[in-house]
This record gives sequence, C-alpha cells and structure tokens, in this order.
Amino acid sequence: MTPATSLSSAFTGKVLTPESDGYNSARAIWNAMIDRKPALIAQCTCTGDVVEAVRYARQQNHTVSVRGGGHNVAGTAVCQGGLMIDLTLMKDIVVDESARTATAQPGLTWGEFDAATHPHGLATTGGAISTTGIAGLTLGGGLGWLMAKYGYVVDNLLSAEVVLADGGVVTANESSNPDLFWAIRGGGGNFGIVTSFTYRMHPLTTVLAGMLLHPLSQARKALQLHRDFSKTAPDELTTHAAILTLPDGNAALALIPVWVGDLREGEEFLKPLRAFGPPIADLVQPMPYPALQQMLDPAVPYGRHNYWKSGFIRDLTPEAIEVLVDFGERRTSPFNIVLIEQLHGAATRIQPDATAVGIRDECFHVVATAAWEGPYAGSEHKDWARAAWAALAPVHSGQVYANILNEDEDFRIKEAYGANYPRLREIKAKYDPANFFRVNQNISPMS
Repeated sequence: MTPATSLSSAFTGKVLTPESDGYNSARAIWNAMIDRKPALIAQCTCTGDVVEAVRYARQQNHTVSVRGGGHNVAGTAVCQGGLMIDLTLMKDIVVDESARTATAQPGLTWGEFDAATHPHGLATTGGAISTTGIAGLTLGGGLGWLMAKYGYVVDNLLSAEVVLADGGVVTANESSNPDLFWAIRGGGGNFGIVTSFTYRMHPLTTVLAGMLLHPLSQARKALQLHRDFSKTAPDELTTHAAILTLPDGNAALALIPVWVGDLREGEEFLKPLRAFGPPIADLVQPMPYPALQQMLDPAVPYGRHNYWKSGFIRDLTPEAIEVLVDFGERRTSPFNIVLIEQLHGAATRIQPDATAVGIRDECFHVVATAAWEGPYAGSEHKDWARAAWAALAPVHSGQVYANILNEDEDFRIKEAYGANYPRLREIKAKYDPANFFRVNQNISPMS
C-alpha cells in the first residue's frame, strides 16, 4: 500500500505525504524556528479518524505528534519522520446557554472559541492570545486573563473525550476515569488525544482593560507600583506588565490591567494605577472580552523565530525589577519582550494536588521571549533569554509552566509538577505504559 492509502477505509480525513499539495502549510506552525518533516500527516475530521490514525501508527511503529493550534513554542505539534495527527479541521462547538457550558473540538483556537461563546454572553479563562489553540493550552494548565476571577482553564474543564494509546475512546471527568481526568488537567498530551472538551462558562461580555504605556526610563518605578498595587488587587483585577518595543521603535513599559466586574467599580479602583507618570498613553477602556483576547496578537504573529525562557518568581523585589529592566534595555531584537504575569486570586485558592498543575501560590510568571525574523541563526537572541532567566535565580520559586518549556528543557519537567510528578508517572504507566505519546513535554511512565 502507498502511504496515502495505508490508513483504513474508515479514515474520512485527508492523508498528506511530503509530495502532497498542502503538506508544507500543514506542517508549518507558529514558531518558524521549527522545521520538522513528518513522513505522514493525518488530517482528522472526527474522533473516529483519530482512532484510526493511532491504530495505524501503532501498527507501523511510527513516532506520533499531535497538532492542535500549533502554538507551542517547543514545536511539539510536529515530529521528524513519523505521523503527525492533525486536529485543525475539528472545529465543532456547542454552547449550552442554560447550563453555562461549551463543548468544543480540539482544532479550535481561542479566537474561534470566543466568537462562538460571546454571542451567548459567556466566557471562560482562555489564555492571552486569540491564535492559541484551546487543546494545548487547556492540557498544560491554562493561564489567562480571567484566572484571578475564574481559575486556570483546567479549573473550568468539566469533562473530556480521550483517545488512548491503544485506540480506545473513554470519557474523563470527576466520575468516569477520575485519575485520567486529574492527569489531563495540566499533564499535557501525555495520556491521550483529547477530541472533545466541555468547559464551565461564566456570564461575561465586557471587561475594562488596555495598556498603560510608560517610557522605559520610568520602568523601575512603574514596576514597583505594579508590585504594590498587585498586593491589594481583588479577584476582579489581573495586571500584567511587559517591556516591549513600540511601533515607533522606542522601548516602553506596558502595564496591562484587566478588570472583570462592575465597570464603574473598576474605573474607581484603577485610578491610582492610571494616574502614575502620567503614562505616555492610557489605552484602558471598556471592551468586549474577545477584543481583549486579540489585543496582543500583533506582538506575537505567526512566522517569527521564537525562543523563550520562563518560570515563576516569588516576588517583584527591587533586585528582580533591576534584572528585568536591565534585560529590557538590552533587548537583542525589537521583537523581544519581557513579560511579567500576575498570579493571584481564584487560581491560587485551589489545593496544589487538586489538578496535575500544582502552581497555586501567589507569585509572578516571568517570560523572556526572544523573537526574530530572517535566517534561523539566532544564538545572540537565545543567549539573551537564557541570561535573563539565569539572572533571576535568586528569586526563582523552583516552578515552571509546562506550556512554555522549550524543546531543550526536558530537564525542567519535574519543576512543572513538583509533588504531583510521581502520581503523574503512575497514571502515565496505567494509560500509556510504552510512552506512545512522547512528542510533548514528556512525563516518563513509572517502571
């Protein structure tokens, strides 16, 4: 049989080989630094297709990768050789307004998800970039703009349909396969391929949000204000910060408050933050939640080379602020960003062992994002990101967000899960003892 016909007749999707039209576009993902070439790409249209692809890969002893949104910086969606199971055509979503739930397939991006739920006046935590896929973000835990009010994405996951390594299809929720349900809420794609997610939704249409832009010369004072202001923030407010390059080429410090609640209360609470400086631009305004999700899209477009170093720091101490501003001043590319995300509120009031993702302390998530255009070679940019994170060593919390690990950071997997790691290995051994699903932020099965 030729590769294009070797999947069974039950496969209703499309199989691409390197000679097929559309092969190169199908293997291209958000991070242009990733240039892997699968032997086959199985473009699935339904759960049955995923089952057939898994069974075929087992029969042929193929390495398997799974593509949802293709937004992971490590590029785990694409394998070199082997079979890439492509879920991007699976975009069905059903919104139950009365039950306040949404059931969605894994090919959706958060922008597409929000477009379907917003007309119903509903939203849930869904990252910070609309082009991110729902599947990868959810399985890795899911930080987002709404986490202080509603928790991580996984804190809002009610149920999932999962294709296992043996080709079986199961439901995972609190009453059916609860160990698997625990594991997929943060454990990534290690345990199977999720073909359907059911989320808890919340009444939300409009937020008070936007950027407060300050010259980089004011960054130290602005970040100190951010630190102090964050300590008083209620669940309705999350404030992130970023050092970035403006369209005019000048560097700036952006404070990004997001208020999820009564807009007049938000206007009042944000007055001290907005009065500081004053800022060179105050872009904070009421906006539809989908507009917030799209606000940072232009800063992280498809087609750039990306290398990130990240982790959690316990506090924005003066020493940490000095490091962050110093590396912001020494950016090696106009596309480099120093991102500081506030973690507090509802996401931190859940017990660390309640889900696989156990990062539940009030802290700050720092990401040194090196990005550049043109040729692959980017050693100076990578070095910048690595040095920035190394300089923060004195305030590391010893934890990292699995969704942002680079392809050269397998040694940090345990940092992502802490005390939850042994249990994850046990569950991996139960559902995937041969480590069939290993092209990911891999958790090795307990032997």
